[in-house]
Amino acid sequence: MPADGCCIDDPLSAYLDGIGNHLRDKRQRASFAMYALGLLSDGERKSMEPIAARASGSADRTHATHERLIHFLGASPWSDAPVRAYAARYAVDAMTAHGPIRTWVVDDTGFLKQGKLSPGVQRQYTGSAGKTANCQIGVSLVLATSNAHVTADFQLYIPESWTQDRERCRRAHIPDNVEYAPKWCLALDMIERALAGGLPPGVVLADCDYGNKTAFRDALDTMGLQYAVEVQSTTMVSSCIGNTGRLGDRMSVGELGAALQSKLRTVTWRQGTKAILRSRFARIRVVVDRDDGPLRPPQWLLVEWPEDEPAPTKYVLSTMPKSTSCKQLVRTFKERWRIERSYEDLKGELGLDHYEGRSYIGWHHHVSVVLACYAFLIAEHARSFPPSARRARRTSAVTNAA
Repeated sequence: MPADGCCIDDPLSAYLDGIGNHLRDKRQRASFAMYALGLLSDGERKSMEPIAARASGSADRTHATHERLIHFLGASPWSDAPVRAYAARYAVDAMTAHGPIRTWVVDDTGFLKQGKLSPGVQRQYTGSAGKTANCQIGVSLVLATSNAHVTADFQLYIPESWTQDRERCRRAHIPDNVEYAPKWCLALDMIERALAGGLPPGVVLADCDYGNKTAFRDALDTMGLQYAVEVQSTTMVSSCIGNTGRLGDRMSVGELGAALQSKLRTVTWRQGTKAILRSRFARIRVVVDRDDGPLRPPQWLLVEWPEDEPAPTKYVLSTMPKSTSCKQLVRTFKERWRIERSYEDLKGELGLDHYEGRSYIGWHHHVSVVLACYAFLIAEHARSFPPSARRARRTSAVTNAA
């Protein structure tokens, strides 16, 4: 489904044809291709107007092309879910030719905004800026093998202050059936969709914004998914005493972590861009305290205590098997770096944060095209640079695939 006047290499053409099967008509397919090619281009700004200018080929056609993209993203009735599912499957099939999916990583990132009209915008903390700022927040799900990763899904977080003002929601074209959902619930929705779509499961990784929620961990248990999630130091647990089935005194993971100082060992988890990454860790089997219902089976508590710190800095609960080594626990949890790398690629290379519309559906349509482009690049990279080649040439997945 090439855009007017565009020439597309065969792999991309076939891929876009596959996506086109999930769109309603020829016009939608052509607009999708035009926008995708604009995102994949070398243009510095990847919002609708500059994409339209590059695609139209002449100044007198730019306005009409721009209007066409505005309608395609902001109002055209096509479903994001099947497009994203097709793209994720395309990338995962290429990635798993070299090794199985090992982890599913959930996290969120900020989209800095001016004004108050963009859906979900307000002053809120975003890790991408490292501060409270006027922004939107998007929650994402990344699937990773030991050598590659792809962003499978993304959802816009709508704060409660928005959902309590339905007129404001309607002005931003937020459907009336969109109610307030905390970020951890959005993450669970994406995980459920990925499982329903048949994507291969992995150990779910998350920071304490998600791991702190007992309901989040319980839902993962119910879905049959293992996890390794960060929790706050105040989380209450009881340590398991040997293989006796007895439990030690109830205490916080902060208190228990401090008592594990003599059991710390140095673990290296990967080669970073500037240095080998290593720290000190200890682990112990614990049962997490809870006020509602029976206790869950024992799980691992992993404690990170860097040598230059006066106390532990991270506490991780994991339902990985009892036979899992400390090194395996560490290396699995530290795979969370992949989601930050995906944000860098999606924003830096594909204009994830360049959408300038003020429509809820438009934001999700834009993100769907970005995710489709990313999945194609990741798949092409996996096919062109198998793990053995990557070890010899450690460069950006997006740069190599492009």
